[in-house]
Amino acid sequence: MAINAHFIAGEWLQGSGAPFSKLAPENQAPLWQAASAGAAEVQAACAAARGAFYAWSHLALAERIACVQRFAALLDAHKEALAEMISRETSKPLWETRTEVQAMIGKAAISIDAYAERTGDRESAMPDGKALLRHRPHGVMAVFGPYNFPGHLPNGHIIPALIAGNTVVFKPSELTPATAELTVQLWQQAGIPAGVINLIQAARDRPGAAGKSRYRRGAVYRQRLGRRPLPPLSRRPAGEDAGAGDGRQQRADRRRRGRYRRGAARDYPVGVYFRRAALHLRPPAAGQTREQGDALLQRLVAASADIRAGRWDAEPQPFMGGVISLQAAQGMLAAQDKLERLGGKVLLRMTQPDPNSTLLTPGIIDVTGIDVPDEEYFGPLLTVARYEQFDEAIRMANNTRYGLAAGLISADPALFARFSDEARAGIVNWNKPLTGASSKAPFGRRGASGNHRASAWYAADYCAWPMASLISETLTLPGGNVARPAILTTDSVRTLCLVLKLILTAWLGQRTTTPGCRSVTKPRKTTATAYPTRRRRRCRAYAK
Repeated sequence: MAINAHFIAGEWLQGSGAPFSKLAPENQAPLWQAASAGAAEVQAACAAARGAFYAWSHLALAERIACVQRFAALLDAHKEALAEMISRETSKPLWETRTEVQAMIGKAAISIDAYAERTGDRESAMPDGKALLRHRPHGVMAVFGPYNFPGHLPNGHIIPALIAGNTVVFKPSELTPATAELTVQLWQQAGIPAGVINLIQAARDRPGAAGKSRYRRGAVYRQRLGRRPLPPLSRRPAGEDAGAGDGRQQRADRRRRGRYRRGAARDYPVGVYFRRAALHLRPPAAGQTREQGDALLQRLVAASADIRAGRWDAEPQPFMGGVISLQAAQGMLAAQDKLERLGGKVLLRMTQPDPNSTLLTPGIIDVTGIDVPDEEYFGPLLTVARYEQFDEAIRMANNTRYGLAAGLISADPALFARFSDEARAGIVNWNKPLTGASSKAPFGRRGASGNHRASAWYAADYCAWPMASLISETLTLPGGNVARPAILTTDSVRTLCLVLKLILTAWLGQRTTTPGCRSVTKPRKTTATAYPTRRRRRCRAYAK
């Protein structure tokens, strides 16, 4: 049980809110428990981050990078302990969480390179000086962590934010609190200054089904922001993966209305097996397209039925673990029932062998010709829709508000050229799985999967704002050829005041004599009214 679960201003503190706990997915045993952060802790975390911002942002870039590199070294030293903690909380097998921790380690060097390329300083010479481009940190950044990659995804926002000079308030998923706690402990060991990173733990403040799209949670954030301009939300983009197969090979379209919560190259075992089956097909002769599609689906179902799910620590290691919670497992089974009621044909039924465990077997549903809801489900459920023409396949793949990733399985380069031109997705692959992504490329899309702010390599973009400057080290009068130092002496100040006075009096319609003399303003006359003579007053001139 974690007593002091909140890291604020460099200290571990106890929360003032209601207690919440994390249960082990495989048997519902208590895994972690603490009191939630209350309003006082949230305000204290934000105040600590604001207080630490000036010193951190004015620290030399090399020193901020050195702190990040120390953290990466600690990740490497504790990678097995962190991988085990992620497995305990998420039910992922160890082979998979080890790859996640390795991605966290590599994120440090990638973020340093991305900062230099995307938001570093630029200087260019000009005839009368130079132009300078610099980037400045925003201030306090909030990072909302998801549960599917509880280490890697928050890490992908926190490290770029810190390199840019921001401070962070980190709110992890209530489903993976222990992973966040261990990660922040490593930041503390790395010597991060007090207040630069703050951790607050709390359960969700409103009911909702775990396993449903994080887009809904993002909508909640936007609703609370009202009509103000949408700021960058540091969260994992929700995404639907859509894939189209070459009609000349198998006339079947693989559409993903859901995705596994896993993150290595084997994230979607169903998709991997599907890809292998498709690539072994020969171009069909006339009249054989339906048979080729049938054969592909039969192979897909058979391969998926052989996928083995098991506990995270089982030996030999299973291909995949369970979903994040019993609530998520029940939500996946309910989604399968709903699609079946809508007319979907179950080719492979997803089941829950143990009602006290989150392990699910893979499921496949044929939804050809059915109007299915545009929902995203985090679990081993695949929907397949068949098509006749490639135009139809592209329309089907684009018919989603998500569109994080799309892929084509085909041997025809021309088809991929067309598909990549017309696909509305942030990641478009050819004969490659749609699982995972390279941190050296942007990750996101304009729709519900990214709101125009891609992460990964482009994370540096939303962690800093640009400042452009035109600079000359000397002061030159317009049209002048001689540059004089921009220094104001006492005489120049007096002269400037006199010039300003002359301009002001001329604008008021007054006539002023030479400096040091009396000035008399004559009355103004018009055809209708004569104004009275103004009183004489002495004009003091600033002269030697």
